Amino acid sequence: MTYQVKLEMFEGPLDLLLHLIKKEEIDIYNIPVSRITEEYLQYLEMLKMLNLDIAGEFLVMAATLLQIKSRKLLPVPVKDEENTEELDPYQELVKQLLEYKRFKEVASVLAVKEVEQQQVYTRPPQKIERVGDEEYVIEASLFDLLDAFKNVLKSTATTVREIIQEEVKIEDRVRVIREILMVKESLSFEEIFTPESTRIEMVVTFLAMLELIKMKEIRILQTRLFDKIRIFKNLNAATVLSAQPTVQEELNLVQ
Repeated sequence: MTYQVKLEMFEGPLDLLLHLIKKEEIDIYNIPVSRITEEYLQYLEMLKMLNLDIAGEFLVMAATLLQIKSRKLLPVPVKDEENTEELDPYQELVKQLLEYKRFKEVASVLAVKEVEQQQVYTRPPQKIERVGDEEYVIEASLFDLLDAFKNVLKSTATTVREIIQEEVKIEDRVRVIREILMVKESLSFEEIFTPESTRIEMVVTFLAMLELIKMKEIRILQTRLFDKIRIFKNLNAATVLSAQPTVQEELNLVQ
């Protein structure tokens, strides 16, 4: 695949580490470095497979984690008096995570206050998406989507079949998802992948979904953190679907 996409929703390496820590319910003061490093590298491999544009800071963090992991595996050297002020990369990482976590919490509070202030005037209340008795109110992050996609790939990994090479276009999968959401109000994340899909078809479908998120045509919501993901058509989208440019047209404009 030669297609690359840069996403506004793409978060940084500290976001990914915080996501892993929350997901695994790990104490931020006692991080199992070996386990977190392996999971972090798995995410980078998935991003590479999807051909997403990985910022250099993700690779720097990977190198930092590998350095910390190697130091944990080696015997602790006797400290020289001259090197007593040498920085411990593990402690520095924990410090960065704590500072970044506090920053995100403050930013979240300010964002809520901004929304409240906007609602004082003309901003309509946030629509709560409902399916049956469940309310979908939490916007899923990119890492939540990657988790869900990894599970989909695992569930089809044991299926062996003859694969006929064919060109799969993102524009076609974007059109298919749009058509489904014209008929259905919402669908589960797993529903956009058919059981008979090849691996390349699944990858292209996932990229098509990211394109629709970037164009604000769909919303990806959860009932609570790390729960099942559901896809909703964004009824507040200002642009008409038929007027949206194709991915290739956008790339041509950039070039």
